[in-house]
Amino acid sequence: MAVIRMNYMSRALGFQTDVTICLPFYNFADVMSGKQPDMYIPEGTKYQVLWLLHGGSGDSADYLTFSNIARYADDNKIAVVMPSGYNMNYDDIDDCPMKMMTYIAEELPEYLREIFPFSDKREDNFIGGLSMGSNGAQKIAVRYPENYAAVLAMSAGSFYVNPEGGARRLNTGMPMPPHKPDEMQENIAIAKKNVEEGKLLPKFFMTWGDKDFVKTGHKASADFLSEIGYDVYQEEVPGYGHEWDFWDLTLRKALKEWLPIRHELIPPEA
Repeated sequence: MAVIRMNYMSRALGFQTDVTICLPFYNFADVMSGKQPDMYIPEGTKYQVLWLLHGGSGDSADYLTFSNIARYADDNKIAVVMPSGYNMNYDDIDDCPMKMMTYIAEELPEYLREIFPFSDKREDNFIGGLSMGSNGAQKIAVRYPENYAAVLAMSAGSFYVNPEGGARRLNTGMPMPPHKPDEMQENIAIAKKNVEEGKLLPKFFMTWGDKDFVKTGHKASADFLSEIGYDVYQEEVPGYGHEWDFWDLTLRKALKEWLPIRHELIPPEA
């Protein structure tokens, strides 16, 4: 397993930014089992990739610090890419030069595929996140359905609108920017249009704790997507709130059981 911390100049953001990557490779289990592979993977071998977005006030190191994502990535032989989101809600906002959605969905995959043997096939790419990162993963997936086979959405809903018509925003005390105007209405319209146009849609895995303050919104979002024709797996887990114990448990389960991953590197002939 290689854990890579890199920094580069992003065109979409307009400044240097951090990215953390878990790259499964020769590990201690291989040593103990007597395996002695070459130090380099065969030419043409590719990785499946989970693009994993952090929550509010976090950064690219969050999952490494608070979860066992490096071990889960290694166990399941999938690369995990964790960019910094800068509390931007993973949006492109018209009057802001930082184009965070463009960075996540377009620039970063293109850039990293030039450096690492990451597959560019839809069936080999997944996007996920928690809280703010869950919102980001969901709205990026509906805007770029051709890029992802599945979405892992933990503890947040991107398709929940108040009866009064506005986006629901809880005051958590964190220095979070406001949603884009009519953001959730826009998410809803795009999700419906995808179905109407017969686009190939990613599967959504949506999960939250029964004590989480986002429970209502996440449940409503999961029900909405299912009702309009998306393939949605939803799970409410008793005993958990908005917390890392829950997200770590979910990551382990998602990589082992939920996401349609190979649990091995992609051979050159595939």
